[in-house]
Amino acid sequence: MANKVLIIDDDNRNIFALTAVLRAKGYKCLSAIGGEEGIEILKNDSEVAVVLMDMMMPGMDGYQAIAEINSLPDLKNIPVIAVTAQAMVGDRERCLQAGAVGYVSKPINVEELTGLLTRFIL
Repeated sequence: MANKVLIIDDDNRNIFALTAVLRAKGYKCLSAIGGEEGIEILKNDSEVAVVLMDMMMPGMDGYQAIAEINSLPDLKNIPVIAVTAQAMVGDRERCLQAGAVGYVSKPINVEELTGLLTRFIL
């Protein structure tokens, strides 16, 4: 069962909280503190089933990272769920247009997130 989730977020507190919640639900978690690092992990770990992508990060933000992931043939089929504090009108659509398959706003509703994950993890 491919239940490995890659969390890409520049805030270690968010990574810690998400990892704790997801591990308690039986998911394996990897983390990266930026888009570039996350893409390197994806290139080297074929077991990642879903990416949880913070959209607002310094350097390569989530929008750029999703574009990069979707441009790489070996990675473009990995679903990316946008995780963002941006919850303004249009933000969800902007994330989906950027290539995310789902959108969860912070603070994260755990049921909403796990519901999304079960749609993409076998």
